[in-house]
Amino acid sequence: MATLCLDLDTSKALKAVVDSDAANLRNRLSACGVTFVEDFSPSGGRHLYIPLQERLDASEARELVEALALTAASLDPSPHQNVTDGCIRVPGSAHKSGGHQVLITPLSHAYDVLRRRNPAAAIAALHTGLAPELARNHALKARQAKTAAAQRTAAIHLPQVNTGSETPLRRTARTGLYDTARYKSPSEARMAVLNHFSACGWTFDQVQNELTGQFPGLAALYGTPVKQNRLIRQEWANAEAWTKTQPHQPRGKDALINNTSPTKPTGGASNLSTSAIHQLVSDLENVLYAVLDHKLKDRGREGLSLRFLIRALLAYMRTKETDILDVGCRTLAAAMGKHHVTIARLLPALVEASDGILTKVADARYKAADVYLIQLPEHYQQLARELTWRKGKIHSIRPVFRALGDASAIVYETIERGRHSPTSAELIRSSGISRSTVEKALATMESLGMVHRDGRHWKITATTNLRALAERLGAIEDYQAQISRNRLERAAWHAYLDRFMDDNRMDEADFYDPEREEHWIPPGDSALWLAA
Repeated sequence: MATLCLDLDTSKALKAVVDSDAANLRNRLSACGVTFVEDFSPSGGRHLYIPLQERLDASEARELVEALALTAASLDPSPHQNVTDGCIRVPGSAHKSGGHQVLITPLSHAYDVLRRRNPAAAIAALHTGLAPELARNHALKARQAKTAAAQRTAAIHLPQVNTGSETPLRRTARTGLYDTARYKSPSEARMAVLNHFSACGWTFDQVQNELTGQFPGLAALYGTPVKQNRLIRQEWANAEAWTKTQPHQPRGKDALINNTSPTKPTGGASNLSTSAIHQLVSDLENVLYAVLDHKLKDRGREGLSLRFLIRALLAYMRTKETDILDVGCRTLAAAMGKHHVTIARLLPALVEASDGILTKVADARYKAADVYLIQLPEHYQQLARELTWRKGKIHSIRPVFRALGDASAIVYETIERGRHSPTSAELIRSSGISRSTVEKALATMESLGMVHRDGRHWKITATTNLRALAERLGAIEDYQAQISRNRLERAAWHAYLDRFMDDNRMDEADFYDPEREEHWIPPGDSALWLAA
């Protein structure tokens, strides 16, 4: 393959999105030192040509173009997805709708680019810049291959791997294209998108900030920036007013996920103040790092999951400001990126291993989950007071580590919350993970710009946005899919239970509205718990 061809097509997104994607691709390629030639078609589409000094294999070229397609909604990778039949219309070619492809790049500059071509170093820099997208595609193809192999050998039909397909409203927000049979005008389509965001807990500032980020299609539905600035604030107010009149109210900090009345434990728990809860969490973190982590290191993979489960419980305590855990396994599973059956198996094991920190105080009944009390046992109180609190806050599994794995999360936390910048040897001792696993995690996170080496010591790269990186790796999309799946399963279960309640019988449709419940999580750590 001597030239990479990027096809920005108006059949994939509105022309305003094509123009926005072209500008973003120009900036990305220029930042990597890649030169290119650009043209546009009478239909509004654009082509970017990247000539190469050294040929690439068809598979390697396909990987690069597919990775770039994850950054641009209007980019059609199909010209590089077929070894024999991939075609693209070059400058000067006649267009089927009339007119010709028009060269945008000045002719002398285009001639120079095609004559000099891009060296291997520039393509290597592009590879480095697209590391998250390349990793995302590799992981998806590996899961698809594993599922296909399992289906060939299994006697039962296994569910298909999530291939990254989008719900209609998300596709509209990204591309500006919408179902004309359902929405008669761009105005109706963008109001449906705004209603969806409002129902999912987004704020006006969060939506407005993403109009130039992941929602260029929503911006394109306004037509012009002037019209957007004139209408968006009023339309957002209308969306908020509409969602507040619906039966599904947004959840606040004190809302219980299972829609039950507040739990009244009888095991001696007191009504702690907000400051007391935060102090309790900080004391429990000291016990976790000093005692529990070391006890759980010897339990292998299960021990690693238990270490993150207790971290998830402490993160829940701090976010919800309570010492009572009364949420279902699916909520914890979404926070940790696990299956809910795994959480159901781990909770009793953690009760046994936590040495009195986690205690079950009530069994599940009807729609209410099991209830647990999180406390600081008396025999740990002196130890907790003697140790100084660590900087930062504890997390369960941040979305980016759904893609990178538990081991990477432990290593990152060890660097982030350490009292000093650790060396590789100190990371291995502190984390309790094997040398090869730690080194692999460090190499992966360094390639993604999450950590960097300063001499012999490892430090966090403060300028890296973990939320943005999670989006590029596909972890946010995976999290949203799990949230939506959990809500659908919960609705089906509640509908089943209500069959036995004649006075309050409800159908599954009363609990689950796909347009509202296909959750698109807003930015912010607290949203992880409120959405689940």
